[in-house]
Amino acid sequence: MAADGVTDQARVLALLKRHGWNSTSFQILEPGFRYWFEGDDACVGYVDTGGAWVVAGPPISAPERCVEVIGKFVAAAADANRRVSCFGTEERFHELAGWPALRVGDQPTWRPETWTAALSGSSSLREQLRRSRAKGVRVRACESGELEAGKPLRTALDGLIQRWLASRTIAPMGFLVQVKPFSFPAERRYFVAERDGAVVGFLGVIPIFARRGWFFEDFLRDPAAPNGTVELLVDAGMRAAAAEHVEYVTLGLVPLAGEVGPWLRAARRAGNALYDFDGLRAFKAKLKPERWDPIFITYPPGGSGIVTIYDTLRAFAHGGLLRFGVATLLRGPAVVMRVLAGLLVIWTLLLALPVSARWFPSVAWQYGWVAFDVVVAGALFALSHRWRRGLASLLTSIITLDAVVTFGQALAFDVPDRRGPFDFFVVGVAIAAPTVAAIMLWHARAHRAA
Repeated sequence: MAADGVTDQARVLALLKRHGWNSTSFQILEPGFRYWFEGDDACVGYVDTGGAWVVAGPPISAPERCVEVIGKFVAAAADANRRVSCFGTEERFHELAGWPALRVGDQPTWRPETWTAALSGSSSLREQLRRSRAKGVRVRACESGELEAGKPLRTALDGLIQRWLASRTIAPMGFLVQVKPFSFPAERRYFVAERDGAVVGFLGVIPIFARRGWFFEDFLRDPAAPNGTVELLVDAGMRAAAAEHVEYVTLGLVPLAGEVGPWLRAARRAGNALYDFDGLRAFKAKLKPERWDPIFITYPPGGSGIVTIYDTLRAFAHGGLLRFGVATLLRGPAVVMRVLAGLLVIWTLLLALPVSARWFPSVAWQYGWVAFDVVVAGALFALSHRWRRGLASLLTSIITLDAVVTFGQALAFDVPDRRGPFDFFVVGVAIAAPTVAAIMLWHARAHRAA
């Protein structure tokens, strides 16, 4: 049956300690998950998007029961009028269930006992560690008691989390990528990087019980932290894992890496402006993993791969793709600035045409607007290349003034003399474009300030 709550989490934790083999298994204890139990020795952690139950990895069960449990879960989902997909599965589940699967990326893995040898073979990695130490960064393990609400370290880490989230180009996501490192702290490991008494980095580690493994889940780096801070955290985590005889470590999925299908490769190219897929893979490759394991989305026979991707995206977006998209746009990432600038260039070229003169009180007024839009487009391109707070504030104010003046011109000159739907459409676009751009820039400015 389906259930959730604190007591259910205790049941899930007990099952994880017996059967939690998948790298992401412990993450189902984080906020937002529901649980479906099959007897006393199996469960499934999932989120309900409204149209689908999206499972985090495979069932938490003994391998010989895995196919039986997921089959019963699919039947329960069908009774609830829900589709099913399993995100983040590894080859073991793919082979056991025999379901259709889409490879969505790779995850790097290490044996901690070989970390020292890997480090000795990489001069660039050693240099990063030396550089961060030379700048005063020190890493230490911290106890769960230090992270209780109200304690100084917890307060500092809460601030670091907010700064890190604010530095991302896309809105915060849910499901398997939410930043919630403080649930079940006794089962986790924590490492903090400090410089001059201030926290500049954090590594949160979760267990993979059935593999005697660790998943380095959360890497948080203050935007002002010295280069090499994250590498220093990884080094500390690997050495601690080796000292505790941990057999397996992963840094988690690199999405859309490796031999993914053509549609997902296209998505990787299209999405690079918002998420640095190639940069993430290059960073993890620099840490010299022993192996890259493929990660899949799997779904029941007869299902659709496209629908499965859609359901999974909704899970990551907290169920609302449109809301998530708008929230990302309002953060003002570079790609949005470039799109605004490109659209303004097209609009300016149209304004400069002789046929557009009828929309203005005079030729001088027309070309004054053209010159103004050329300057604004150039400023938007400059802002997309590198965010400058002063330029952003000036540009936001100018475009807001543009929206006000355009609205005034439309009321005083354009609307009274226009006839027909097309004329009013053009006037509507002229008013809406700077208004929407101003709203986006105000939000982006506030987000960057945060």
